[in-house]
Amino acid sequence: MDIRHRNNVTVTGPADGPAVVLAHGFGCDQNMWRLVVPALAERYRVVTFDYVGSGGSDLSAWSRERYSSLQGYAQDVVEVCRELDLERAVLVGHSVSAMVGVLAARAAPERIGALVMVAPSPCYIDGDGYRGGFSVEDIDELLASLESNYLGWSSAMAPVIMGNPDRPELGQELTNSFCATDPEIARVFARTTFLSDSRDDLESVRVPTLVLECSQDAIAPREVGAYVHAAIASSRLVTLDATGHCPQLSAPEATAEAILDFLGSLEARP
Repeated sequence: MDIRHRNNVTVTGPADGPAVVLAHGFGCDQNMWRLVVPALAERYRVVTFDYVGSGGSDLSAWSRERYSSLQGYAQDVVEVCRELDLERAVLVGHSVSAMVGVLAARAAPERIGALVMVAPSPCYIDGDGYRGGFSVEDIDELLASLESNYLGWSSAMAPVIMGNPDRPELGQELTNSFCATDPEIARVFARTTFLSDSRDDLESVRVPTLVLECSQDAIAPREVGAYVHAAIASSRLVTLDATGHCPQLSAPEATAEAILDFLGSLEARP
């Protein structure tokens, strides 16, 4: 199988630079990274891709069975890294892809040497003293609305997820991205995302990790960032002065700066 075609892989930056892989979240594609790629590509070999079922990927390669689990998305990541023969790459995962990165690093530790988690959430549902930001009823309602009227759900939810109501063009971009996704594929990805619980998986992380949260995020409140940071012994927590769940679009300079600072700290290690 042609993995580069299947996942619409794009590589920019110096061919001999350290590898940085950018993984998008639910309802999005690699275009979400376009504002941070130039800063990273000055020094690093930057890899962007689309999960099967998203963006410009080969939709014929999608299967409900594989992508009904976060492991299916982690398999995409590992296969892209193997195709490009990446070693000890830094995986930057946005939203649910932060947890996909945890699974990919565990499956192929020789391929992934560090993690950057952008607005991560290991579990969206509150419970047992944990605050994920949503009740069971909230998630049930969200999924029911999405499954009954995906386009209407997208138009209503994308601006909430994006935040920044004073910059409506950002919410519109996310709406357009959601609406460009096949509704059936989006329904499966949504259930996989919002019903996932990866809290126990955090204990397996042994690589340097940057947890990058926003000061205001309706999807991943700051309690979640604190939880992830506490669960990963090798992590650093940075709070961006940014609003919403997609800082790579709403605050790209600050996002790139935080990632570059972390990458620099990795290179400074003995």
